[in-house]
Amino acid sequence: MLTDAYGNSLSTKSAVARDAYDLGVRKFLGAEPDVSEAFNQALEADDSFALAHIGLAREMQMRSQTGHVKANLARARELAEGLSDRERSHIDTTGLLLEGKSAAARAAVYEHVEEWPTDVMIAQMCTSVFGLIGFSGLPGREAEQLAYTTRLTRHYGANWWFRAQLAFAQLEVGQLAAAEANIETALEANPNSAHSAHIRAHLYYENQQDSEGLRYLTEWWKDYSPEGTLHNHVSWHVGLWSLEAGDLDRMWQVLDAQIAPEISHGPPLNVLTDASALLFRAELMGVDIPTERWRKISDYAVARFPKTGLAFADVHAAIAHARSGNREALDTIIENARGPAGDLTSTLAMGYKAMEDGSWASAAEFFEDAVRDHARIGGSNAQRDLIDFSLAACLARDGRRQEARTVLKITRPRALDKELVAGL
Repeated sequence: MLTDAYGNSLSTKSAVARDAYDLGVRKFLGAEPDVSEAFNQALEADDSFALAHIGLAREMQMRSQTGHVKANLARARELAEGLSDRERSHIDTTGLLLEGKSAAARAAVYEHVEEWPTDVMIAQMCTSVFGLIGFSGLPGREAEQLAYTTRLTRHYGANWWFRAQLAFAQLEVGQLAAAEANIETALEANPNSAHSAHIRAHLYYENQQDSEGLRYLTEWWKDYSPEGTLHNHVSWHVGLWSLEAGDLDRMWQVLDAQIAPEISHGPPLNVLTDASALLFRAELMGVDIPTERWRKISDYAVARFPKTGLAFADVHAAIAHARSGNREALDTIIENARGPAGDLTSTLAMGYKAMEDGSWASAAEFFEDAVRDHARIGGSNAQRDLIDFSLAACLARDGRRQEARTVLKITRPRALDKELVAGL
């Protein structure tokens, strides 16, 4: 019987299909280009290879290709009879994820990994700040993320994917030295992994090594295909560091060529959040942003995320709606916020509405309520700086500059050093 790269038995009898599947898994875990091509090669060699159908469905989900997701999931389920317990559980657990049953999927991942810890495509679902733990909406998600990932250590050892994810979990709770050792191990083993390069960028950010981070990521990024699923977000880091360095020409160039909704090939979640966050961070620094740019992002949010439920998307959509003047869409989020972090979504959306109205004291109150546990909306520490900076901006505009400075001294001192919020 054939086994995958992690030692798990596979139903296919085709070595060609197995090798292509392993390549697809590796590329998926590294956010490298040509993931779907690899899984399709596996299916060309063996169309009855259920896990290749599931792997392709996972990639199509990232791309928001709903029709392909449903078709490949359905085909995998048709093929499930007669497969091993591990492969059937793999299909069932992935099905929960693909159908948006996040809480059930998270529980299923824990159960599956207890029995088959090296089934990496399942284990992966609960890693990263965008995973099932990261978007669970529950308090203490960083601690749970680190605990979950750490428990996998004895099963994955020095594996590059695992070391990168462990590094991310560590740096999000401030264990920067341990994170650095792990991310260097990951990059040495697979320098092509966009996830690893991205996590290295976060480490530079947390260490306030901004010029070093920009140099590193610019060099790595120039050879990364726009078709890679993380290209949009890696570009965001380049654009953000360019903004903070005062290179506005470079920021606009990156935004217009790589991030803007009408240009980007990235997953819709990244397109919305990266574009909205970069423009708003620029505004908080005092850069004038044309309203038309905000309208494009607001329209994109309405089209791609018509229903609330994913707090990280909803909050960034609320910013775009507020800045573009789309009050109807903004009020829809405020009144209909759903999901496990819906309470925070509504609070933050009201904050951005009050901010737009110039009601600085009221806006500050909303943001003060949210900063107590804004990790629940998902995303990384670096991405959620936007909320802390919003609070500081409102306090400053309300004439409470010392309070604003105190907030940033506690939450993100680099914002004071680099004047990332105007008016302080």
